[in-house]
Amino acid sequence: MNNDNKIKGKDLINIGIYAAIYCVIMTCIAMLGYIPIMMPLLAVFCPLIGGIPMMLFYTKTKKFGMITIMSVIIGIYLWVTGMGIYPAIFGVVFGFLADLVAKSGGYKSFAKTVLSYGVMCLMIFGNYLPLFIDREGYFASREKFGQEYVDTLGGIMQNWMIPVLIIASFVFGVLGALLGKALLKKHFIKAGIV
Repeated sequence: MNNDNKIKGKDLINIGIYAAIYCVIMTCIAMLGYIPIMMPLLAVFCPLIGGIPMMLFYTKTKKFGMITIMSVIIGIYLWVTGMGIYPAIFGVVFGFLADLVAKSGGYKSFAKTVLSYGVMCLMIFGNYLPLFIDREGYFASREKFGQEYVDTLGGIMQNWMIPVLIIASFVFGVLGALLGKALLKKHFIKAGIV
């Protein structure tokens, strides 16, 4: 096997740096979740704003597994910060799929990079899954926010929101990638991603 295709220390450092940046962005945006109407909008803002550092990460991604590791780290971070196990599981699944998409473009196709990030952003739906699987348990854990918060959020987050949140995560991931490229155009030219 070619050693150039193996993930090295420099690659792991890049993964760690960009995973940390993405987690900080997600944490800052998640604070908006204390306002019930903002909860579904996390599937909009996280992929959109996170697309900026992620596109810079994609310019440094040339080896299979880097996107998977990054997504797993983000999923585990969400798990340990109280979002449940689902983001970690989704991180493995959608990180791997995102890696396959980027690899299919040889890590040089911008269209595949955009699609890859959109796929990776589907892991964000893992944050919402406990709300739809165990509604009673989820809202019981949110009683400290007050009954008005629980009632308002419960009214917003109905089952019909499931496809809306999934589609929003993907679409705003694509838009976040486009935004990231627009802001980081010189990095894409330098990396040879077209």
